[in-house]
Amino acid sequence: MMEAKAVTKYVRVSPQKARLVANLIRGKSVSEAYHILRYTPRKAARIIYKTLASAVANAEETKMMDVDNLYVREIYVNEGPRLRRWKARAMGRVRPIVRRLSHVTVVVAEG
Repeated sequence: MMEAKAVTKYVRVSPQKARLVANLIRGKSVSEAYHILRYTPRKAARIIYKTLASAVANAEETKMMDVDNLYVREIYVNEGPRLRRWKARAMGRVRPIVRRLSHVTVVVAEG
């Protein structure tokens, strides 16, 4: 079975929030996934939409696959490195601010 893959790394959205969107399109056809992502009002939806479009372009260009028969075979969101910042608090203390990053991977296949 032919498949194509696209990876977006170091995305400034937490993996937990991005996985909520990724679960919506897992196993769906590409056209259906585009429609779902287009009308999902979350930041992660735009990022996953672009990654899916890249995977479809890779399938069309390098693997010579038919775009109409593609579906989302795999999609997963892994945790990237964390940005750690410090915020000043009362009486000379500090508290950490942790900003999480994600790595999004989309695999499409013909089927």
